[in-house]
Amino acid sequence: MAKESIKARERKREALVAKYATKRAALKEAGDYLGLDKLPRNASPVRLHNRCKLTGRPRGYMRKFGISRVTFREMASAGKIPGVTKSSW
Repeated sequence: MAKESIKARERKREALVAKYATKRAALKEAGDYLGLDKLPRNASPVRLHNRCKLTGRPRGYMRKFGISRVTFREMASAGKIPGVTKSSW
């Protein structure tokens, strides 16, 4: 599991990106790059990193479910994800 501080930092970045999204779009449309420079760095969506919503694991992230592959496997085996079954042939 990731440290709580790392998960909190990522949540803070997500909030900043959402807060400044319209302002960034307007500045980009106008071509005002000096105005973009004055925005907080963490307001840029490029700085976001996908993390597992349950454990905070940064690698092996599955976008469709929002969790890491390890958590996905555990939950799928336990039957906690609707519509997902273990394949067998």
